[in-house]
Amino acid sequence: QVQLVESGGGLVQPGGSLRLSCVASRSIFSMKVMGWYRQAPGKERELVASVSAGGSTDYADSVKGRFTISRDIGKNTMNLQMNSLKTEDTAVYYCRGVLGTATFWGQGTQVTVSS
Repeated sequence: QVQLVESGGGLVQPGGSLRLSCVASRSIFSMKVMGWYRQAPGKERELVASVSAGGSTDYADSVKGRFTISRDIGKNTMNLQMNSLKTEDTAVYYCRGVLGTATFWGQGTQVTVSS
């Protein structure tokens, strides 16, 4: 069992930045893949960015060039640096990890982009 805890959400103006963190209860070294997802009101949960065990990254087209996913294996942490935020980035952001055949989710952190 793995617990994932997100932090760093909040209210920010358009054009601003936020940094989300996801701390795991155990080493993330063996995670097959980790990622950030988001869900806006009335919409389905969607992939924002992911990072594989080998360090390969993937981004949704809507965030390419603005968001950066990273891992700090020594701190069991995955981060999402979000720059040039837009109102359409408003959503609950979730951390996800895959270990073997099991998938784990965090509880989510709210990101609101509004003037």
